[in-house]
Amino acid sequence: MSHNTIISRSRLVTSLVVLLSVASVDAQNSSELPRIVVNIVVDQLRTDYLEAFAPLYGEDGFKRLMAEARYYRDCQQPFRSADRASGAACISTGAIPFDNGVPALSWLSRQTSQPVFCVDDPQYAGHQTYEKSSPSRLLTTTLSDELEMATGKLSMVYSIAPERDMAVLLAGHVADGAFWINDETGSWCGTSYYGLDYPYWASVFERMAPLSQRISKIEWAPLWNGAVNDFHYFHSAESEKTKPFSHKFAGDRKYRQLKNSAMVNEEVMSFVDRCLDGCAIGRDHTPDLLNIGLYAGNFDHQSVVSCPAEMQDTYVRLDYVVAHILKSVEELVGKQGMLVVLSSTGYADSDADDIDFAQFRIPTGSFSMARASMLLNMYLSALYGQRQYVEAIFDRQIYLDHTIIEQNQLNLAEILTRSEEFLAQMSGVREIYTSQRLITDAWAEGINMVRAGWNATCSGDIIIEVNPGWRVEVEQHRTYVSQGQAYISYPLFLMGPAIAADRIATSISAAAIAPTLAQCLRIRAPNGSREAPLILK
Repeated sequence: MSHNTIISRSRLVTSLVVLLSVASVDAQNSSELPRIVVNIVVDQLRTDYLEAFAPLYGEDGFKRLMAEARYYRDCQQPFRSADRASGAACISTGAIPFDNGVPALSWLSRQTSQPVFCVDDPQYAGHQTYEKSSPSRLLTTTLSDELEMATGKLSMVYSIAPERDMAVLLAGHVADGAFWINDETGSWCGTSYYGLDYPYWASVFERMAPLSQRISKIEWAPLWNGAVNDFHYFHSAESEKTKPFSHKFAGDRKYRQLKNSAMVNEEVMSFVDRCLDGCAIGRDHTPDLLNIGLYAGNFDHQSVVSCPAEMQDTYVRLDYVVAHILKSVEELVGKQGMLVVLSSTGYADSDADDIDFAQFRIPTGSFSMARASMLLNMYLSALYGQRQYVEAIFDRQIYLDHTIIEQNQLNLAEILTRSEEFLAQMSGVREIYTSQRLITDAWAEGINMVRAGWNATCSGDIIIEVNPGWRVEVEQHRTYVSQGQAYISYPLFLMGPAIAADRIATSISAAAIAPTLAQCLRIRAPNGSREAPLILK
């Protein structure tokens, strides 16, 4: 055998070893990436209720997550006054409303002085709905967007939720589809923003099992009658008779009531099943993303004083739905192929609606936004001349007319300072935040949380906060109860093959969810995120 032949064979062996090593590394890298990320966001899910009702759960839902996942017991939204839309937007973008442009479900348009819903967009017609929707008001990228851009749109991304805002905000700008239940017809619907055609698998589901044909037969009663009736977490339940509750859904608000009940989660579960069966999601090694919205608030937004047993059963049914989704995904991709995150929107309806604080000699009162804005306008007119300086009020915010102020060459900063001083003297007012103060004041914990939830484009010029226990009366005779500084913990679960199971009590920010998932997927974090990824080992 010649010397050259020996060298050639040696090079061949070396090349084969290198190729096999590279192939092994590629296979290892591919296997470490999840085939599907399941991002479950539960509206109003609370840690205290989640843990309190554990004796009523099965073994494959929340108990499995508590055992196998990295469980953060206190995941807070990093801004004040979160709601369903702003909470979902923060989770999907990793950004605060100050940056992502979605401070609330709705706000006042300065152009029309009319309320604007966060995902309304007249440019894009709906599929199976009159609603026209898009994520155009979302100013930053989402986790969904970054995944689609990183894979050249080879990833499949869907978003399924009861409510339109949650479905669209979780889906982001570049998803394959967002689906929700229409308030008027009960149909699963979508928007042409994500494509001119409604997916075939979704349309088949709607033809096979339309909610409109089933809702008259749906009755909400305790899932486990004896267990739920004998289990009393709330003091109000102890004095009640053990007769189980029962709710039917009828009338003009039947679909809305269903969406504000535990029963809606089973509707979402069925649609998720259809998505997993009917499309190619999770079928290859390019990571896909399935966003799922669920509901954990009380029946029709009532308090636990009115509906304690309903709240208990909501968590029991939610546990069943979570267990079903975990099983369905695991059967599709295997335990090693899925990355599951379950979190909360990070707010809760007030439990104090039915409490008469005065009866217990607790400081309370009523603050009228209409009266406050009228008196403020009279005060500004006395200072600067008779004009309508207050353009409108919306929720707890006052919008000033910038056009009138500019036309009369008045100093906006001075007007805001005078307004703050005037309103602060009113009974029940705890704090006044003006746009000038939010932009210019130095960092402090209280103002920073308000600043994070404020957006210069769509928020008001003046935000009023009242004392704990005070009621705020706003337009259209709606009444809100001040949440004060009452602290509620919200959970976060992260479960995947490379994530160490643990139970962590340290408070974390919900804005860290998106960059953490981006790191797990080896993609760029959304472009408005500021939080570092969580340490998962």
